[in-house]
Amino acid sequence: MKVNYIFPNGDRYEGECCRSASGVITRGGSGKHTSAKGVIYTGEWHEDKMHGRGTLQHPSGALYDGEFKDNMYHGKGTYTFPDGSMYKGHFHKNKLEGEGAFTNTQGLVWTGEFHGKAALGLKMQHNTWAK
Repeated sequence: MKVNYIFPNGDRYEGECCRSASGVITRGGSGKHTSAKGVIYTGEWHEDKMHGRGTLQHPSGALYDGEFKDNMYHGKGTYTFPDGSMYKGHFHKNKLEGEGAFTNTQGLVWTGEFHGKAALGLKMQHNTWAK
């Protein structure tokens, strides 16, 4: 079933819902949730949680586009920071984890293994221009 619901705190949800085994209606399927503070999630839901493919936009300009699991960045995705720098790679429970690439605001690309805030041994990608 499709719904358009406004929560008591001012959040809004437009999308698909389903009834749980206990009879409670939860977000499930595709939908868009807009928080009263301007955070917008558009994507897949499962048992009232962001789960599957989606996009999360923050009022700061930060943007995550990728896979979610239990309301967290989890799987492959791209996170664009408010300053325009970007990380593209793997996430695990909201943390940068595994193989990825970070592009800074000058366009330099650093690749390697990321582990939360640590990223030892990154390599800068060099562009070779053929004439």
